[in-house]
Amino acid sequence: MHSEILAPVVALVAWTLVMLFWMLTLRMPAMRKAGVDLGKLVGAKGSDADRILPPQAQWKAHNYNHLHEQPTLFYAVALVLALTGQGQGPALWLAWAYVLLRIAHSLVQATFNKVAVRFLFFLLSTLVLAVMTVLAAVAVLPDAAPRSAIETVANATLVNE
Repeated sequence: MHSEILAPVVALVAWTLVMLFWMLTLRMPAMRKAGVDLGKLVGAKGSDADRILPPQAQWKAHNYNHLHEQPTLFYAVALVLALTGQGQGPALWLAWAYVLLRIAHSLVQATFNKVAVRFLFFLLSTLVLAVMTVLAAVAVLPDAAPRSAIETVANATLVNE
């Protein structure tokens, strides 16, 4: 089975890996400069680095974490749309819009990190995800919808005949 909506899914995974490498290329030197010895760290969390590393190095790490939050819902919804044969047309365009909005969110957060601008991209991507969720619900819920009493009786009659 092939569904066009899988392309934006792969694109967002690829973008997440770009952010991982960007984060590592900046964060690791910043950690060395701050005197952090990874070999001696025990039980530390990524957020502990906020106290000792420059914000610009941490912004990439924060964004990398964000790409493991709401986008997981995008992946699930996109897979539902793919599996139900609804991964083209409006759903596909919405999926690409979601990916582009998340990339824009990443670039804002990783560079100048103006919260108002970042929030706008977050809000727009959330609205796109909500519409995609409605499309996925429409694709799966008609079969799962409870039958009316008349349909139940009619089906029972047909089965018993």
